[in-house]
Amino acid sequence: MDTHWTPDSWRTRPTHQMPAYADAPALRDAEARLAHTPPMVSAADCLALQSRLAAIAAGQGFLLQAGDCAESFADFSAARVRNTVRALQDFAAALAPLPVTMTARLAGQYAKPRSSATETRGGITLPAYRGDGINDFAFTAEARRADPQRMIRAADQAAATQALLPGSLYTCHESLLLPYEEGLTRRGEDERWYATSAHFLWLGARTQGTDGAHVEYLRGIANPVGIKCAPWTDADMLRRLIVMLNPGNVPGRLTLIPRLGAAAIDDCLPLLIDMVKMEGFNVLWCCDPMHGNTIQTAQGLKTRRVDDIKAEIARSFAIHDSAGTRCGGVHLEMTGDDVTECIAYGDESQLADRYETRCDPRLNPAQAQDIAAMIAGEIVRYSAAA
Repeated sequence: MDTHWTPDSWRTRPTHQMPAYADAPALRDAEARLAHTPPMVSAADCLALQSRLAAIAAGQGFLLQAGDCAESFADFSAARVRNTVRALQDFAAALAPLPVTMTARLAGQYAKPRSSATETRGGITLPAYRGDGINDFAFTAEARRADPQRMIRAADQAAATQALLPGSLYTCHESLLLPYEEGLTRRGEDERWYATSAHFLWLGARTQGTDGAHVEYLRGIANPVGIKCAPWTDADMLRRLIVMLNPGNVPGRLTLIPRLGAAAIDDCLPLLIDMVKMEGFNVLWCCDPMHGNTIQTAQGLKTRRVDDIKAEIARSFAIHDSAGTRCGGVHLEMTGDDVTECIAYGDESQLADRYETRCDPRLNPAQAQDIAAMIAGEIVRYSAAA
């Protein structure tokens, strides 16, 4: 435990992808209220998840990280939460008898990084939508204003969502909105600090500066954490991040989540694996085949081809097998609703039928089951070869 770290240490570091709050008193009020909010998860459950992740890294099981791209205040309902949980459970069932540990992108996925700070429509430029925990999706100046009170609503909805989840289901989200994370950080009985907003937090691809606020926050919490690895995350950067986030090289503490794209995985992933092997780092590898495969249609809709998603998963299994390592999990954006946001069988014509996401396109249950069946086949294939 670093005795010099505190939950607010991040405030001395450069920040990226963070909202600019114009109302300082309102921000202080929201932060004070968060500090008295009951924790969403327990330290004991965070440590139990870390033990499971260590076992998966050792070849005993598989990790499924999946759920919503960005949770919505307006669309929240018990039925929607249960539909997503059912979709995750069906996915896990397709991998039986392999034990699957599920961490759901639920009860905390209210902030999103954006490639541009602004959005322009019809000659009007406004701040980008950054998730319901920060601002509103409606394209007006008032809606796009960063409102700190939204963090309180996010915490309330997260608690309501958490109450609907099965006791064996862990939660995860990107550690992006640091005032929210700090407000929900608590000291455990072991005197270590825990993020109680979720069992598992990850470092996003756009907030990886080793001198930055997000790395500083994550290095001090005792939860298991992840690192998204983008094509620009080179081996040297990843080495430094691993040392900072897991200086004791503790099994189960760190999950690496490459999100490279089907076209880039062969060039990028082997270099990262080689470095990890050479350094002897204890990590769990989990493939994110979604974020590197986002495209835009001629009509301006963001989408992903299911074939590209499957191709990246297949190459991840093959590359790890060649390197003598193991792809131990998959990270997906998916929903239990019958949306039409990703392209299956090369057909774009159905996209507009039920395109409901506010950020990135999600797999529907049928598409998720198709991918689950494909992963089950890859697991059998490489297990038999071993």
